[in-house]
Amino acid sequence: MATNENLPPKVIKELARELKSLDDSPPEDIKVFVTEDNFSTIFADINGPPGTPYEGGVFRMKLILGQDFPQMPPKGYFMTRIFHPNIAKNGEICVNTLKKDWKPTLGLRHVLLVVRCLLIEPFPESALNEDAGKMLMEDYEGYAKHAR
Repeated sequence: MATNENLPPKVIKELARELKSLDDSPPEDIKVFVTEDNFSTIFADINGPPGTPYEGGVFRMKLILGQDFPQMPPKGYFMTRIFHPNIAKNGEICVNTLKKDWKPTLGLRHVLLVVRCLLIEPFPESALNEDAGKMLMEDYEGYAKHAR
């Protein structure tokens, strides 16, 4: 498992500032936490958005920051099992912000908000979980029931 030594001191300082901001002013329905000895893995609990099949649930995810962060995006995974077109069965999250649209200036708050929005508005066209994507497009009620 990665430790703080994998991140440059400048990045650790910026992460500490951003984590303090997330703690002082958390994004709606998202709680962020880290272990003190490992800033390279950021955990978040996301409350299932109202009006979605995920309403009432709490979904834990993690962002893994590589040695090249913030030049390269973190890798995102849901640790809580979730049926969603853009989340693979192993929990990997597929969203453009963590891929081709990544910019080093985006920050963790932006990433977390985008992931929460993915629970509201899935993109079945770029499905990692093809079963969920197909069901969402062909039988929304069946998809919603399965996701719940």
